[in-house]
Formats: sequence, C-alpha cells, structure tokens
Amino acid sequence: QVQLVESGGGLVQAGGSLTLSCEASGSIFGINAMGWYRQVSGKQRELVATITNGGSTNYADSVKGRFTISRDNAKNTVYLQMNSLKPEDTAVYYCRYTSRYGNYWGQGTQVTVSS
Repeated sequence: QVQLVESGGGLVQAGGSLTLSCEASGSIFGINAMGWYRQVSGKQRELVATITNGGSTNYADSVKGRFTISRDNAKNTVYLQMNSLKPEDTAVYYCRYTSRYGNYWGQGTQVTVSS
C-alpha cells in the first residue's frame, strides 16, 4: 500500500504561481512514476505532468513552459511548480503514484485561478 498526502492548493489570481507537493509513504520501491492529474467537475481527469524516479518527465501540451514537475526521491515527494496560471487551470489536482505493484491516488487539492 502507498499513501499520498497532497498540499499547496489554494486561490490565486491569473498570472500568479502556486506550488503543489505530494508526499508518498508506504511500500515504495523499484521503478515508479509520480505525477499530477486534474479534474473539473463533469469532465474526465486529465494528465498534467509525470516524472519517473529516474527523472524522465512528461507534460500536457496545455501546461508546457508554465508548469515544472520535480521530485525528491529521498523524501518520496513530488512537486508541481505552476507559473503564469490561467483561469482554465482551475481544477482539483490529484497526485498519482504508479509502479508495477499498483496505482494509487491522493485525495486531491483544489486550485482556483481567478480572472
């Protein structure tokens, strides 16, 4: 089992910045990936960014150049630095941990960008 605890969401004006954090605990070993997804009510959850424990990253086109994902393997923590935020970035952001042994989600943190 893996537990994920997210923090850092909130309300920000358009053009502002926020940093999300997600700490994983439990059975963490081997090749794995952590990432961020977001969901707007009534819509499907979508990929924002992912990063493997080897450092390979992947971003949604809509956030490239504005968001940066990083991780501290020693702390089992993944970060999402979000700059130049837009109202369309408003969503619940979920942390995800994936390995060959399972797939886990955090509880979600709300990000609201006002225009």
